[in-house]
Amino acid sequence: MNSEETSVVKTSDPWHCRIMNFTGGKTGLQFRCSATWANGIQKELICLSAFSIFLSITAVLGNILILVALHKVSSLHPPSKLLFRCLATTDLCVGLITVPLSVVFWMSVTHAQWKLCRYTAFSNVIAGCVLSSVSLLTASAISVDRLLALLLGLRYRQVVTLRRTYVIVAIFWIMSAVASMLYLLNRLTPIWYGYILIPLCLVTSIVSYTKICIKLRQHQTEVQGHVQQEQPGQINPLNIERYRKAVSSALWVQCTLVACYLPFIILRPLVDYSKLSPSSFLILDVTATLIYLNSSLNPFLYCWKITEVRQAVKETIREALCCLSS
Repeated sequence: MNSEETSVVKTSDPWHCRIMNFTGGKTGLQFRCSATWANGIQKELICLSAFSIFLSITAVLGNILILVALHKVSSLHPPSKLLFRCLATTDLCVGLITVPLSVVFWMSVTHAQWKLCRYTAFSNVIAGCVLSSVSLLTASAISVDRLLALLLGLRYRQVVTLRRTYVIVAIFWIMSAVASMLYLLNRLTPIWYGYILIPLCLVTSIVSYTKICIKLRQHQTEVQGHVQQEQPGQINPLNIERYRKAVSSALWVQCTLVACYLPFIILRPLVDYSKLSPSSFLILDVTATLIYLNSSLNPFLYCWKITEVRQAVKETIREALCCLSS
């Protein structure tokens, strides 16, 4: 074992010792923060860091614009708007916190700064778990919200209130934070939490959108057969097209999230930090960067699929340019 690796295992840093004691001795932090892991991939880590910095900038600017635009949009139902604001907030935090931590981690590995490496790797695990969990839960809540809007009809605004949605969002953040901080007690706890959370969120979203598609197809059949009748609690036929657009925007956000998370979700359970090569670690970090990409793509999806948000973003950009030119 060389001197760099010895400094990872034997250290007088009490916080590092506390981390290692809580996480059960020799963990992924030790394998990742070592010269062996970084051997031969320094250039790739620098390129990955440069790309991540670009993602961080686009995620921060894009999601700030979306949050400002959502504040201006009045046509969206307040609870639905709150869920989109929560998702944009998590994407903003990814750009402000998680991506910079990853960049500092990669640079500390490249320059053999092992103490800094341990701190940033640990902080990145906690921040990543919290934000990923909230994002998954919020995306699933959006799918349920769209389903309730279809099933409840006129009762939707009475049942899905802003206060109840605030409570649900707060539960998402608290639950995610608690599950992530349990990493201090047992590093396997967040992993098992993910094993439960990810399938649950995916199944919830799939069931919700499947039911929506079935209901909309039934509605279309009724319209084509000229047998549709007004019934209490049914969506106004004049709003069906608008509802389809709202479902389409939510579905695009959901599918993009799954596409960006899926490679990491598949590879992460297969990781054995004591056996993987530097190239394998690099592939795992590339899949993590795809998760960061999701935070940069979402603002473009909002602008593309939600007309009111697109108009508000254009207005915000014009106002910002006018202020800069004056």
